[in-house]
Amino acid sequence: MYTKQALITNLRNMGIQENDTLLIHSSMKSIGDVDGGAETVLDSFMEYLSDGLLLLPTHTWANMNETHNIFDPEKEPSCVGLLTNLFMKREGVVRSLHPTHSMAAYGKDNKEFIKGEENITTPCSPGGCYDRLRTRNGKILLLGVNHIRNTYLHFVEEALNVPDRLTEKPTLFHIVMPDKTMKENHMYRHFNKAKGPISDRYSKLEQAFFDTNVAKEVYFGDARCILCDANGLYDVMEHILSQQINCIMELDTIPETWWETMPKIS
Repeated sequence: MYTKQALITNLRNMGIQENDTLLIHSSMKSIGDVDGGAETVLDSFMEYLSDGLLLLPTHTWANMNETHNIFDPEKEPSCVGLLTNLFMKREGVVRSLHPTHSMAAYGKDNKEFIKGEENITTPCSPGGCYDRLRTRNGKILLLGVNHIRNTYLHFVEEALNVPDRLTEKPTLFHIVMPDKTMKENHMYRHFNKAKGPISDRYSKLEQAFFDTNVAKEVYFGDARCILCDANGLYDVMEHILSQQINCIMELDTIPETWWETMPKIS
């Protein structure tokens, strides 16, 4: 049975600092038996990152479509797990206004971090929340999941203009604004007509991230996790894609020679 203090010790042992910006993609069931369950897990993160910024995705891409196209951030549930749905309802947490890839934020400058997402027209646009992870030297914790769940990698592909990643036409969404007015948003969505789901291929990059020290294996409770440096992921991925821009979809495996000469981060 894991207590809050035991989980906080896990975070400290990972090398996460109390003033870090940390994005978490999570599987609650992977953590094991926790005294107090999911609420204790959230307590541990929110207490430990007392001087930092805690981020959880509250995505709705599985729910929102051409017919269900009104995004109300106060009511629309997240499609990416128990912790995300509990977190976004907590006192002091704010949720961005992105109709398919919203993010919930708690802590330092949280309102500024999510600002303007209602104006973005792609899932992970440069200038949006995922881009801001780089400017804040953020970290990403894949808690009991792997890079298939690492939405930040979608942002890197958008920033590098990888082809065949978005729908040809946008979907019209209506966003319920804080003053209860409606804002129209024409949003392109993730799509690759030739190869199917894009994120399913991101696991091909795992060894490159480990070898260059931009990611490391850690544990939170029983959960095997991957702790990543956002800037490092970007640099490694940019280097690999410079060899073949669409290699993640086109190749079965990425040649190790494409990253073995890269300097390792300390």
